[in-house]
Amino acid sequence: MVLIDLQNLIKFYGPVKALNGLSLKVPKSSLYGLLGPNGAGKTTALRILCTLLSPDSGKVFISGIDALKDPRSARKRLGYVAQEIALDKILTGRELLKLQGDLYHLQNNERDEQIEKLTSRLNMADWIDRRCGSYSGGMRRRLDLAAGLLHRPELLVLDEPTVGLDIESRSAIWQLLRELKSSGTTILLSSHYLEEVEALADQIAIIDGGRVIAEGAPDDLKKCLGGDRVTLRVREFSDEDEAQIVRKILLNIGGVQQVVINRAQGFSLNLVVDGEEVLPRLREELLEAKFDLFSLSQSRPSLDDVYLQATGRTLMDAELAIASKRDLKLESKQAMR
Repeated sequence: MVLIDLQNLIKFYGPVKALNGLSLKVPKSSLYGLLGPNGAGKTTALRILCTLLSPDSGKVFISGIDALKDPRSARKRLGYVAQEIALDKILTGRELLKLQGDLYHLQNNERDEQIEKLTSRLNMADWIDRRCGSYSGGMRRRLDLAAGLLHRPELLVLDEPTVGLDIESRSAIWQLLRELKSSGTTILLSSHYLEEVEALADQIAIIDGGRVIAEGAPDDLKKCLGGDRVTLRVREFSDEDEAQIVRKILLNIGGVQQVVINRAQGFSLNLVVDGEEVLPRLREELLEAKFDLFSLSQSRPSLDDVYLQATGRTLMDAELAIASKRDLKLESKQAMR
């Protein structure tokens, strides 16, 4: 059964097209991961799903409810943990959760019982009665997650839930998410941490440019690549011109599926090879073109390779490109002042 059904969502922020016909179906009782760089449209899609933002066009259904026409009914079925944590610094953690429970119209005994359960499951007992202003980032994130779960939602929506957290906090959140999925809660998790999505998600969708460009079970997506990942350098410190020359050579070798210049890693080259005979031929072709191999590594495909295959760039390169555009816009605004 499909719990979430997003259909052809389009959203503009001024001239910027944040969502470009994004469609997505999330099965009930699954942990579904959204993978993509910052700026790909993940947060916009989640805010629309949670009825906090209206799309310019498209449809949103949660458990068959039209969330755009009946947002109140949709909100009763979901809990949302946003990327930005917003806690009252004066209240204690327990006071904040009690306030959250009152906003959901929970009975006092039900509310207090849920607070105790979540305090135990998220290891918050030692500090739940301290003021929120004294909390670390990991404490704040765990309390924020508890607030999203207080009313036992059918659907839990998480936007980058473990960004910047310590290992202990991340481990506690991962364990809770696994338990929630086992108990039947549907979880939609947005992240740009490859290892997080791979460790937790039953299925994933890769988002780039405001649309879904690949989706499926992580292992199935990796198997579709049909070969091994290879990363190579012809020298320790190369440049883009040299990397482009090497790329052209590699593209003419049979069994090489795709070659991408990884600017984030000093213009190394990432490719996927199919067949044991490809690497010896690759070495021969490079030597014939007067290129020595400084380094070469081979491994089984990862989600980053799936992203590379779908977009023609690594996830790290996508992050750097978006950050570069953001910096240029900031410099332009400052120059205009």
